[in-house]
Amino acid sequence: MHAKLVLTGISVAALLGACTTTDPYSSTPRRNNTATGALAGALGGAVLGYLTNTSNSEEGRKNALIGAGIGALGGGAVGAYMDRQQRELEAELSGSGVGVARQGDNLVLRMPADVSFSTAQASIDPRFYATLDDVAAVLNRYDQSVVDIIGHADSDGAEDFNLDLSRRRASSVAQYLVTRNVLADRLYVDGRGESQPVASNATAEGKAQNRRVEILIRPFRG
Repeated sequence: MHAKLVLTGISVAALLGACTTTDPYSSTPRRNNTATGALAGALGGAVLGYLTNTSNSEEGRKNALIGAGIGALGGGAVGAYMDRQQRELEAELSGSGVGVARQGDNLVLRMPADVSFSTAQASIDPRFYATLDDVAAVLNRYDQSVVDIIGHADSDGAEDFNLDLSRRRASSVAQYLVTRNVLADRLYVDGRGESQPVASNATAEGKAQNRRVEILIRPFRG
């Protein structure tokens, strides 16, 4: 079951409305940096699930994007669009420690904890801000894609703690991207704890690979 976002005394719709303005030259919505920062601060804590649509579902995300004027991709345009996005991400993230993998028409960015978070912490290492700025810049240029941000942990410690930590780390990445103008309607956020390792937890090297946040970028097909 997807976790639902609960805000006490705050209207998500009102917050989002305050986060967009209209570009007088193109008549398209633009993100207001000051208001978006306020949104991230107001949400606080672990923000899980579909961030802003009321039905908390993939269908709700689709409807929200259509309502925001994001056009759907189709046919041969999908592959070419994701090819370009992949090349730009690879160029921007070269040497950052973040891997870019292709899975069909989807892209996966794998962010190891040793380059993005301190041990057992969910606050982003400030040295990683520039890398996330680069990710956000590419996501903003390729807005016809949806973004799933999923946290993972190694097997050290209690399972419940690892699940919570993985979710809080994913939430931290999501909130940072929102402050860098990535449309919140595009995002889904959750954690998997230690349940989906990519390497053996029997070695320190394997554990380092398992402590990660993954960003899955999928074409928006409407």
